[in-house]
Formats: sequence, C-alpha cells, structure tokens
Amino acid sequence: MNQTQKIEQLGYDVYDKIGKPVNENVVRAMLESMSIRTIDAKQDYGINDLQDLAKLVYNQITSPSFLEQNPSDLPVNEQFRSDLTSASDYLKIKTKYFFYYYPLGLFHGVPVFLQIATIIAFGYSMWTYTGFNQLQSTAVVLGVIFGLIGTGGFVQVIGRQVSHYWFSNDFQQAKRSTIMVIRDGLLFMGVLSLLALILNFFANFYPYKFLWLVYAYAFSIGTLLLLSAVFHPLKERWVITVAFILAASLSLTLHLYTSLETYYTHWIGIWTAIGLMLAYLVWFFKKKVKSIKTFSRATSKSAAMVYRNYRYFFYGLVFFVFIFTDRFLAWSTANDGALPYILYYEKNYEIGMDIAILIFFLLVGVLEFSIASFSTFTDILQKQVAYNKAHVFNRKSLNMYWEHVLILLIVGVVMVFILYLIIWERLGYERAFDEGLNYISVKVSIIGGLGYILVAWGMLNSLYLFTLNKPAKPLNAILVAWLVNVFVGLIASRLISYEYSVVGFAVGSAVYMIMTLRSTLRFFKNLDYFYYAAY
Repeated sequence: MNQTQKIEQLGYDVYDKIGKPVNENVVRAMLESMSIRTIDAKQDYGINDLQDLAKLVYNQITSPSFLEQNPSDLPVNEQFRSDLTSASDYLKIKTKYFFYYYPLGLFHGVPVFLQIATIIAFGYSMWTYTGFNQLQSTAVVLGVIFGLIGTGGFVQVIGRQVSHYWFSNDFQQAKRSTIMVIRDGLLFMGVLSLLALILNFFANFYPYKFLWLVYAYAFSIGTLLLLSAVFHPLKERWVITVAFILAASLSLTLHLYTSLETYYTHWIGIWTAIGLMLAYLVWFFKKKVKSIKTFSRATSKSAAMVYRNYRYFFYGLVFFVFIFTDRFLAWSTANDGALPYILYYEKNYEIGMDIAILIFFLLVGVLEFSIASFSTFTDILQKQVAYNKAHVFNRKSLNMYWEHVLILLIVGVVMVFILYLIIWERLGYERAFDEGLNYISVKVSIIGGLGYILVAWGMLNSLYLFTLNKPAKPLNAILVAWLVNVFVGLIASRLISYEYSVVGFAVGSAVYMIMTLRSTLRFFKNLDYFYYAAY
C-alpha cells in the first residue's frame, strides 16, 4: 500500500468514526485520538505536518463526490438530539435504557444461572457436583478459584486493550493483542502453578495428585474466562451464552447417560465451550480483517500493553483475591481445630456465600444500565450546557449518578427479598435439596449478601472512574479493602468462629464502597475537566 492509498484509507477510517466533519481541526482531533503524531504523519503518510494531513483528509471526505458515493453510517438519532431532548424525554429514554440494559445484563448472566439451575435440578453443573466428597470439593473449588484469580487481571487488560483497537477499526491489532494477552495469562498461571508446586515440595500441604486435579480445573476455567472476556469489547457476548448452553447440555448428558467420571464430563463440557468460542473468534477476526483493510501503525508489544494497562491488571487480580479471601480464612480454621489440610472446603459456609452471590449477579444488569446511561447522557449534557457553566454540567451529572445508586439499592432490596424466599420458604432451598439450610449458611448468606450489595456499589463507582480512564483510585480502594478483609476476617474467624470470616468480607466491601464513593464524588465535582482530558 503506497502513501496515497494509506491517506485514502485513513480518510475512510475517520469518516466511519465521525461522519462529515465540521472543519479540519475536528479531523486533526480524530487523528490524535487514533494515536497519529506529526512524526507518524511524515513517516507513514509522507506529510510533514499533522495539520496538513488533517487538511488532506478533510478535503477528501467532504468533497461532494465522496459524500455522494459514501453516505454516512452515522445518522442523527432524533431521540438524542440535544436541541430536541426535553426533561420529560430524558425520563422516557432512561426508562427505555433500563428495560433494555438490565435484562441484557441478566441475559449475559445466563451461563451462571444455567449452572445454578442444573445444580438444583440434577445436583450437577459444568464445574460442580453435589456428589463430591469434601476433599474432591476442595480440589475442584480451589481450581475454580485459582482460575479466576490467575486470569482476573488479564480479563481487565483484554477489556481495555481489545476495546482500544476495536473502536479504532484496527482488527488486525485487536486479534494480535487478544492472542498475546491470552498467552500471557496462561503463562502467568503456569508460573503461579510452578511456584505452588515448589512450595508444596517443601511444605507438603497437599498430595500431588490433588494438585494436578486443582490445576486441571484451574487451567480449564482460566482459559474459558480469558476467551469469554474477548467477546465483551467485541459486542458479541451472545456467543458466550450460546457456547455455555451447548457445552452444559453436552456435559450434563454425558453425566446422566454415560459412565464417564464426573471430572471428565466437566472437562469435556468446559473445553467444548472453549472450542466453540475459539472457532467463532477465529472466523470473526478473519471476516473483519478481510472486510476492512486498514493500515496499522500500532504495536501490541507486551511492554507497551503493560505500561498502558498495569493498573487495570492489578485491579482485576486484587479484586478476585478480595472476593475469595473470606473463604480462605474460613476454610483454614475449624471450631474443633482439626483440619486435614491447610485449606479444606466447608460446605455450610460455601452454600451461604453461593446464595449471597446471587444478589450480585442479579445486580449486574443495573451496572450495565448505569454505565450505558452515563455515557449517553453526559454526551447530551455537554452539548446542551454552555461552556462557561461547567458547574451545571457537573451538578446534573452528579444527580444522574445518585439516581443510578438509588436504582441499585432498590433492586438490591428486591434481591434481598428473593434471598429471604430462598432461605426460609419451602419453595426455596429446602424444596430443591430436600433439606433445610444450616444456621451457619443462613448467617453467612445474610452478611455476605449485604457485602455483595456494597461490592456492587463500589463496582459502580469504579466503572464510572474507568469510563474516563481513572483506574488509580479503584485500585487503591480494593487494595485497602482487601487488607481490611484479611485483618477483620482473621480476627473474627479465630476469636469467634470460622463462619465470621464473612464479617471481614462485609467490612472490606464497605471500605471499598466508601473509598470509591469519595473518589467518585470528587470525580463528579470536576467532571468537566476529566471528561475533556479523557478525549
């Protein structure tokens, strides 16, 4: 591709993003947002100055012949035109947003709800089984936890890195960075596994057969999560749901109608989902790269990705460590002081936390709605509010935030009522498993449920900050919250009883929410600046 063709293609890329520009300065701003500098203009396009390149592109995409041959794919959405949108329209649009994005969030939670449904109906899911003994349950659950923690940071990086290239229409780099992050994620898990093996060699915490089982589940779940994460920035999350439904159906069929060991039916199911998603991903990228020929200057080197995303990586890593710390504390002690291994699965505690986490999954739709609404309405507000009235823009945006918090809490109360039905009504847990909930499970589910509502609020705050690329505050908050979780949970579980490690989780969640709330309020106080700086 010669330089003239590169400039022509660049014009198409800019036009796809912004339609017909108002002037060449708008084009220059777009070029800068695509990470094109003056030195790049000279090296890649043969133009000495970025402004001259912007002028060339502007003249190209505003010419009558170009506009006639290339009608814009960005029609003005009358619903969101700032000069036509009234306060009453906002209410209608927000209502539409809620009833679109909340069910959408729940739909994307189908893989989780499917596992719950099959556990209730058959005592089996794609990575759990009620027929396991305590040692088997310990191995499987530790494997799942290890998979989540080991890949949590890379899931965050995928979300940021692939989104960056995706919205730049640089599908070749999106593909390369996807492969690189997944590779690095698996290597990271490999290093952690090796360190654990070395430590176990000297300390002899578990039999090696036990560890191989843990690693088999960990790498299976980790690979599944890494691949699933790619579909979020690509806006193809339906693939995850379809793959999980097909794979879970196969896994359950093998469990019910064959003599295969449960481990193998689990692994076949998980790797079937991985295979389906991988096949679609290969086809998807091949189609995109072939259909949109772009000249890519970008680099996807590991060092560059680490520099851009290290805060997101550590946030994802520490977040999952925070989520599971209470389990580690609860499983490492017992009322009678007798444990066969350093961490040993405790059924009643885990059941309580599994019930509690249902609240969180049912709140995910609110988070999805809130961020979509924030992105849309801040754009509307910045067009409506005069440049010299930034305080009005900030105040209205803050009011919108509190509306979202109120919705989150209302839905949380509804979820608590559902939790009540699960715990105490005969149609709930007792009906599903033919036994009542142990009082420890009830206690843990109530305290844990409160903790997960606070976690959801903290995540809402963090997502606002992430939206405009402010990850430092959420990272600091989750680090402090984790330390509080460890400190309070350790004292409560050792001095009172093991199940009170959940108190550490609840207190840590409150700290996480409060710290991110303070940062978010300061964020909204100067939102006009952060909004401008992010772009």
